[in-house]
Amino acid sequence: MTDEFVILVDENDNPIGSEEKVKCHLPNGKLHRAFTALLFDQDGRLVLTRRAKEKMLWPKDWDGTFASHPRESETYVSSGERRMPEELGITGTLDYLHKFEYHVPYKDIGSENEICGTLVGVIDKSTELKEVEGEIDEIKWISSKELLSELNTNPQNYCPWMLIALELLEKSDQSMLEKYANILTTWMNSEVHEGLQKAIETHLPKEKWRLVNEKN
Repeated sequence: MTDEFVILVDENDNPIGSEEKVKCHLPNGKLHRAFTALLFDQDGRLVLTRRAKEKMLWPKDWDGTFASHPRESETYVSSGERRMPEELGITGTLDYLHKFEYHVPYKDIGSENEICGTLVGVIDKSTELKEVEGEIDEIKWISSKELLSELNTNPQNYCPWMLIALELLEKSDQSMLEKYANILTTWMNSEVHEGLQKAIETHLPKEKWRLVNEKN
């Protein structure tokens, strides 16, 4: 099996090299580029996936719909659209919303040290999603209210990057907020913000994550 490489970046998301994926996820892992994708239905329900038990980091925890790393020749969007059938068994189109930097350890095993682009897409609620072995162990749909209820009791069961991606939704490009207004509206209110912020704090302090400024 060939080693998978990820793109190393500086704090402004400028590529500065590449490194083996495994090395970038050790406790002192280097800052690299990643994405997280959120798929919703027309009612604003989000597809969540439980990470496979075989994963090195956050095994069996709930994630956004899927997440991975762009390759050297890819954009955030093209990498997400490539990865979608590999993780969910479906094809589709995605849009870019925003990106953020975060650094969080996982026990004494490894860490995530990433600039992560957030992608969004819409699928029909009847779409048949496939649980790809070694990637996803379970799939469920969830509303913002249902997620808040679960975060109140078990915030540790949800991956920190998906919480940050949701918390920063309102920081997305204005044209995307308008395009997806009907779908994202229930995820952008003070109650949701408060619940997400509390959940994020159980994983990492505020100074360990930030929105990456697009105007540079």
